Amino acid sequence: MAKRVAFLGVFTALGLILGWLESLLPVFPFAPGIKIGLANIITLLVLYRFSWKEAASVNLLRIGLSSVLFGNISVFLYSLSGTVLSLVIMGLLKKTDKFSVVGVSVSGGVMHNIGQILMAALLMENRIILYYIPILVVSGVVAGVLTGLTGAVLHKHLPEEIS
Repeated sequence: MAKRVAFLGVFTALGLILGWLESLLPVFPFAPGIKIGLANIITLLVLYRFSWKEAASVNLLRIGLSSVLFGNISVFLYSLSGTVLSLVIMGLLKKTDKFSVVGVSVSGGVMHNIGQILMAALLMENRIILYYIPILVVSGVVAGVLTGLTGAVLHKHLPEEIS
């Protein structure tokens, strides 16, 4: 049990670091808000090495810490909405055993973006922002493939003891 908690702590820290590193990358001027989602690599590893419950715990802790250290309540709400929606879908798809790590990652990337845009529409009381969904779907697919491929390689090569 202690080993499991230690690994989950390390994964939480890695997710926090990857999220911070991603915040240092330049923003795409033609598509604000689009990111690769590097922390999703950690989500995938925890989801596949441990369980949905642990993936949710690691993500909630990472989001909370990241919001306190680097963000604000808006950052927290956007991150939380995207993470909850993506984790639910990723967990359900993984459970079917019909999707690859990349397929699960793509669905997570798309759903994370949709969750965030829905939260933005709610907070800004403006539905026009929903027209941005097609761009976010495309970026979610691209980012999901990149993080999914990385997560799949890491999952394959990590020692079995990490679970």
